[in-house]
Amino acid sequence: MTDTKSPLRLGILGAGTIATAGYGILPNLGPIGDEIELVAIADPVLERAKQAADDFGFREAYSDLREMLDSAELDIVANLTPIFLHSETSRLIVERGKHLVSEKPLGATMEDADAIIEIAAANGATIVCAPPDMLFPPYMEARRLLDENTIGKVAFARVRSSHAGPGGGPGGWPLDPTWFYQKGSGPLLDMGVYGIHEITGLLGPAKRVSAFSGITEPIRTVRGGPFKGTEIEVTADDNSLFMLDFGGSTFAVVDGTFNVHAAKSPKLEIFGRRGAMNLYGDSPLEVYRADAAPGVDGWITPNYWPALSDERVDKLQRAILVDHLVDCVRNDKHPVLSAEHARHALEIMLAVTTSAREGKVVELKTTF
Repeated sequence: MTDTKSPLRLGILGAGTIATAGYGILPNLGPIGDEIELVAIADPVLERAKQAADDFGFREAYSDLREMLDSAELDIVANLTPIFLHSETSRLIVERGKHLVSEKPLGATMEDADAIIEIAAANGATIVCAPPDMLFPPYMEARRLLDENTIGKVAFARVRSSHAGPGGGPGGWPLDPTWFYQKGSGPLLDMGVYGIHEITGLLGPAKRVSAFSGITEPIRTVRGGPFKGTEIEVTADDNSLFMLDFGGSTFAVVDGTFNVHAAKSPKLEIFGRRGAMNLYGDSPLEVYRADAAPGVDGWITPNYWPALSDERVDKLQRAILVDHLVDCVRNDKHPVLSAEHARHALEIMLAVTTSAREGKVVELKTTF
């Protein structure tokens, strides 16, 4: 176990939206303020790093990850860089033996993911990888109910993990959203990853993937904010729909698109032989039971479900990633948000691209 008396020294790589926005990591570290020490933050735009250091109380600001790793004494680094930078930067972090919080996805290729995991293990570094959903109470309760066979054998699930895309809403986006629509990024890696983590976190590793994917419109126009009117050439598929086969005739349909402006249906629906389950994200889950009472089918809502929330979790928001890593490091726990789970999710996303391009079912090799 790590010394429980000394705060773990935290460095942040990337001073953009995930770091500084209201739902992001830095504004929500309050509940674990005694557990961490804000040491250093790095961003290629040094002025942005300095501003974040002033706003949140870091002692040091850098423009380069290597300089931060060479100069600052750190235990943990949170990698909040854009998707296409995760592989190189995360590898550098674990090579130095630093515990890693990684934004999703873990890497760009399976070789990258394997290398990050192997290097971290060799250097005693623990990895926690976003998204954080399986730490939220509704998903934890859903997993417990599934483990207890509450709705019987699962037949299939529907998972929505899409929105209208960065800049696709009237509020725009605080930074230039162009890179979200370029090759190396896209909604599958940005949003589909949530649905993949959720359904595999609930049902376990998938075995096969079959997919359709493409570009709906070649040009996107930012609707609002400081980059309103910016025209973006779309080079990454912005519309992916895919099916996961979990074996035993258990399937799930998942979307990963920048084409969902609104929806009233549950975020996640699971249908079993003895009932069904709905999750709406932050709201309480719903369960339908066959024979909820003798001879009566219906929706059941135990008294504790409407309060199925955790005030501390609510306050942490995205900072729950750092909280989870601190807990794992201090208490020698294997993360719920493990690198192995993130590698499996990455394999699914890569398989979606292969399946859609080649018109075939792709067998999966990894598990967690």
